[in-house]
This record gives sequence, structure tokens and C-alpha cells, in this order.
Amino acid sequence: MSRGTGMVVGWMAALLAIAGFSALGHWQLGRQQEKQLMLDQVAATIAAKTPVPLAAAADPARTRGYDWSAATGHFAEAPAVLLDNQQRNGRAGVRVYRAFVPDAGTGAVLVELGWLPLPPERTLPEVPRLAGPRQVAGLLAPPPSHGIGPSGFEPQADGTLLAIGLDPAALAAPLGQPRLAPRVLKLDPALDIGYARDLDVLPNTLPPERHLGYAVQWFALALAVLATALILTYRRQRP
Repeated sequence: MSRGTGMVVGWMAALLAIAGFSALGHWQLGRQQEKQLMLDQVAATIAAKTPVPLAAAADPARTRGYDWSAATGHFAEAPAVLLDNQQRNGRAGVRVYRAFVPDAGTGAVLVELGWLPLPPERTLPEVPRLAGPRQVAGLLAPPPSHGIGPSGFEPQADGTLLAIGLDPAALAAPLGQPRLAPRVLKLDPALDIGYARDLDVLPNTLPPERHLGYAVQWFALALAVLATALILTYRRQRP
């Protein structure tokens, strides 16, 4: 391969790498802006706490939206759903969900009751059913992201469903419900039922600042490749 051909091939490889790193940087910036906008919307919703009917959880136009909601009803006589691989303060555990049936008869909604730790041997906690009429309030939100791969669940000996990812449509039949709303209700931490919880909508996922940090790293790599290509070109051109 001649000197000129090698330089052309080298620059083509460098430009491809620069384009790839830049594209990844722009993608991370987009994710950062998307998540920051979402957090701003959630903060405004929580600050206002203007309740909408729980029926809004099933609104197809709001499946990715956030609303404050309140309702009266009862928790269904159905197994608890334990969402696996959930971290809180550096500890491994599960998030507990139960199907809630509002008095308005608009269909059941999964309610997040909070987080429970798992011991090293991964013995699942007992989750007693909440009997009788209840009043709930909290943040309607999309189910937590489960990352790459399909969601699923495995029935345990006591009937509890241990889930990897939360798919309300797939969980409806095992919970004895004709349907479950596509959004879940993150229970208000001020209510005196359930377990340790908050209204964080990004648990176990990257916050906006982490995406910004990754974007800076990708752009820095693109600049490093460009600088390296320029230095090598200059050295080859020297007599």
C-alpha cells in the first residue's frame, strides 16, 4: 500500500470513528434533555397535586404522562407483585405492587406500595393484603423501565408473582383482573400504608447529569481521534 493510499484509508477510518463517537454524544445529549424535561414535568405535577380521577391511568393518550390522582376503593384479593432487582440506598430489594380496584369501576390499577430489602439468600418478604376500603393518592406514571429484554414474571409457592419488568397487560389475568391500566400509581409517601418509598421516577436508571457526562466523554473521544489523525498526517508529511 502506497503512502498516499494509507493516508486516505487512515483518514476514512478516523472520520468514521469521529462520526460514530459524535452520534453517540448527540444521543446522550438527547437522553439528558428528555429526562430533564420529564423530571421538570413531574416536579410541577407533585408541587400542584391537582388530582385527576384514577380512570386517567387507562387514558391511551397519557400512557407516557404524569398526573396526580386520588381515589377510594379496595385492594383486590390477588397476589402481590414483587419487582426484582430494585436498589435503594445501595441495598438490593424488591418493589411491591398490588392491584387496586377503585369504587368508580374504571378498572384496576397497579399501586406501588414501596420497597423491601432482600437478604443475601434472597428470601422473598411476606406482603399481607390490605383489606377493607382504602383511599389512595399518588403519582400516575409509566411502569418502571426494565432495560433491554422482555419483561416476565414467575409465580412463587405462596402465589406471589416475582417479576422482571412490569407489564400490566400481561399481569392482568394472573391477578384475576379483566384488565390493568397501562400506568401505575406511585403511592404518596405521606400515606401511612405500605413500605419505604418515594416519588422518584428514575429508580435504577441514569439521571440526566450522567447522560451529560457520557456525552462529554463521547465528544472527547471524537476530538482525540481528530487530534491523533492530524498529528499522524503532519508527521508523515514531514521530509
